[in-house]
Amino acid sequence: MRRICRHCEEYPVSRPKGLCYRCSKTPGVRGMYPTTSKYARRGVGRNDDAGVTLPLPTDALPGTPEKLAVLMRRAASGKRLWHPDDPTTGDGKA
Repeated sequence: MRRICRHCEEYPVSRPKGLCYRCSKTPGVRGMYPTTSKYARRGVGRNDDAGVTLPLPTDALPGTPEKLAVLMRRAASGKRLWHPDDPTTGDGKA
């Protein structure tokens, strides 16, 4: 029995996430479906394809209680955990 694409329900599955080649290459479609692999990384913040892009970075430094609180708020609201402009070191440089 051949599996059919989860998105278009038209073509046979040939790519991960249960998608056909056409749907897997369509922008935005891959992020709509969770992985079907038993070896995939799962958990909050693991899927960087999904989630709402963050409008502003945080000023909180890594490892501080403030940064952990920001990460928890972002995860709870379904946003990406990391903004490209979040500080990465304690020396004031991004």
